[in-house]
Amino acid sequence: MRIGILTSSRADYGIYLPLLQKMKNDSFFEMEIIAFGTHLSKSHGYTLNDIVKDEYDCIHTISSLISNDDAQSIASSYGLTVLKFVDFWANHKYDLVFCLGDRFEMSASVQAGIPFGVKFAHLHGGETTLGAIDNVYRHQITLASLLHFTATDVFREKVIDLLGSSEGVYYVGSLSLNDIKSFVPIDRVSFFEKFNIPNEEFALVTFHPETMSLQDNVRYAQEMKNALATISKKIFIIITMPNADTQGSVYREVIEELKKEFSDRFLLIENFGKVNYFSAMHYAKILIGNTSSGILEAASFGKYVVNVGDRQKGRVQSDNVLNCEFEATAMVTGAAKAMSFEKYNGKNVYFKEGVVDNIIKIVKEFYESI
Repeated sequence: MRIGILTSSRADYGIYLPLLQKMKNDSFFEMEIIAFGTHLSKSHGYTLNDIVKDEYDCIHTISSLISNDDAQSIASSYGLTVLKFVDFWANHKYDLVFCLGDRFEMSASVQAGIPFGVKFAHLHGGETTLGAIDNVYRHQITLASLLHFTATDVFREKVIDLLGSSEGVYYVGSLSLNDIKSFVPIDRVSFFEKFNIPNEEFALVTFHPETMSLQDNVRYAQEMKNALATISKKIFIIITMPNADTQGSVYREVIEELKKEFSDRFLLIENFGKVNYFSAMHYAKILIGNTSSGILEAASFGKYVVNVGDRQKGRVQSDNVLNCEFEATAMVTGAAKAMSFEKYNGKNVYFKEGVVDNIIKIVKEFYESI
């Protein structure tokens, strides 16, 4: 069975990994990686190198991002991605193509495949992020896909409502948590030395723009700066840098200002990679920001999360999530509360046993039916 894997960022590649590793070692599959988006961006860490290191038999690369992140540039990148994938789909045929999540580049690659009859399998459909325009992109991808693998039963029902049919819609759990019970973090001393982290507690921080509130992002970025400057007096802060979203540079500039002003209290990471990021989550005291990792994965590491603003609003949450407004005082208060707690011992609503095995079983049954 010939399988294509669409990956446009460090985030979706990290989520895919358990599935890719299993498929790579299964002779039933002839798997090809289709890398595009920020994987080919030097300003975002050129994470194509991480894919190459994993030694796949075939890696296609498609460059289509414009460097700026204003609305016009994002729309132009979307159009350019569609045009590049028109040529790609015309010359490459697959039995099934995996797509994941809700980024605009992913949506563009899928939309280009519709006239060619490309059969898509979508991971993480049915989710809601009220503070991000990704809702539109995610639902576009859902409508263009034949198979759907959702992270919770609630999301499965949302996909069914969107499609008007339950055919091909499966609740399998979050793919990124497939190996979570067996995950072994990098040795603490080695990890701290590798990234020059001081021997003290730290907060793991990731902020992305609120793409449904473009006029507010300059203010939000300043509120973030003020909050983190205060929080850094109590705890060291490791920041993973924003993705290529609309107005992501607004946050990048402010984060870089923080580093200059408080150089000994902040560490900036462009791209951790999955093992390093999970290790950072394991050793972190708390998480702060508006990234999906705080919603999907942090509970499995026993971490409390200060979830800021509306970007993740609408996603199902475990009991480790503390929500607050995009305002400095609220963030500082939320961080203090989270730091006062011991380890979170509740459940993760996104975890389900055997995610990869279930997906592979369904895909093989699908292949037999076509």
